[in-house]
Amino acid sequence: MITRVVMPKLTDTMEEGVVVAWKKHEGDAVESGDILAEIETDKAVLDLESFGSGVLRKVLVPEGETVKAGNLIAVIGDQDDDIEATLAETSEDQAAAPEPPKDSAAPPPPPPKEKPSQPSPAPSIPTKEEKSSSAKKEAKDTQADTSQDVRIKVSPRAKVLAKEQGIDLSKIKGSGPEGRIVEADIQGQVDAPQVLERESKDIPLSQMRKAIARVTTSSKAPVPHFYLTTEVAMDQAERLRKQMEELGNGPLSLTVLFVRAAALALARHPEMNVSFMGETLRRHATIDIGIAVALEEGLITPVIRDCAGKNILQVAEEIRDLFVRAKSQQLTPEEYAGATFSISNLGMYEVDNFIAVLMPPQAASLAIGAVNIVPVARGRAIKLSRRMKVTLSCDHRALDGAQGARFLQSFKRALEKPLELFLPLKTRSKNNHEIDQ
Repeated sequence: MITRVVMPKLTDTMEEGVVVAWKKHEGDAVESGDILAEIETDKAVLDLESFGSGVLRKVLVPEGETVKAGNLIAVIGDQDDDIEATLAETSEDQAAAPEPPKDSAAPPPPPPKEKPSQPSPAPSIPTKEEKSSSAKKEAKDTQADTSQDVRIKVSPRAKVLAKEQGIDLSKIKGSGPEGRIVEADIQGQVDAPQVLERESKDIPLSQMRKAIARVTTSSKAPVPHFYLTTEVAMDQAERLRKQMEELGNGPLSLTVLFVRAAALALARHPEMNVSFMGETLRRHATIDIGIAVALEEGLITPVIRDCAGKNILQVAEEIRDLFVRAKSQQLTPEEYAGATFSISNLGMYEVDNFIAVLMPPQAASLAIGAVNIVPVARGRAIKLSRRMKVTLSCDHRALDGAQGARFLQSFKRALEKPLELFLPLKTRSKNNHEIDQ
């Protein structure tokens, strides 16, 4: 039985993927559930599992190549299966598929560095001696590839850049998690001998950066944004955060407080936890908050599910786990898709204030700036205080200014009187009664 292996569409924003590495090679036996390859999507590197059993008869896409979602990348079948009809049919279908419209603002892709390989002639039936020789060679190559994977941990972008520049990965010390070699490590090697180079250079977009370009364009152009900014006093929140750490609860980041305060405000104002659906507004049953995390290749937004049903320590533990796995590109699509509200914090980069582009179908997003120590008048005295600016981006099709303003009031109050962050959240039932959660 022939099994067609195609580039999967793992997320709503994924239009293409990159074959990072083949874990099985032509001629290898394959069982259903075996890992065939590593695939780089727009957000992470994921394992591609086999849905059939047999022999990996044909690999159509080399490592490092970008393929449209749905295109055939390999064929699995029995040794006596005729796969030529499948290959021919797939070749015609993919050649006839229309090209997607290109973003007029996007630069043209760089010219290929190598000529595309010519179609291989129809395979002849190998002799017994040729099969034995081929099997030994593939086993040796597989063993070498496996040992290389064990020795060197490297991100997909770094691997591609190193190959383009002819850089030996074994001589590079990685700066990423667990010594992982990232793109910046390779770029440092490239830039070092080229300090005086003044020529422009086209750098291929990563899958993540392509997805960001598509989503932000589809948001900013048709969605009518409006913005509300307020200032929050953070003295009490900082004091309580340090007290929690002293009590042995581990480091409690400001991001945890922001997520908890946003969840409390959304529970009080469920009209903010909505999506514009064209003819209707969808009010979401749960509060699922996404937190923007900057990566080497772009941006990913891990999602804290059902924030109203978790206490602050549970939120802190989940954020720590998601952030670690996000930075090593180990999140599954379910863990970074489907947020109903999002938070972006650039305070650690000393950014005082900024606005966030909405990520459809979310109707609101919160941008958080740095906490600064500034002089503040209190009565006739001038005292130093920790202050922070936050800006709420809203979809005017779904929300109005007064709704956004009330949300910001609740968010601000939760941080300025932070004991509220440790109390059970209250949401409204259908009968408009408050319910403890």
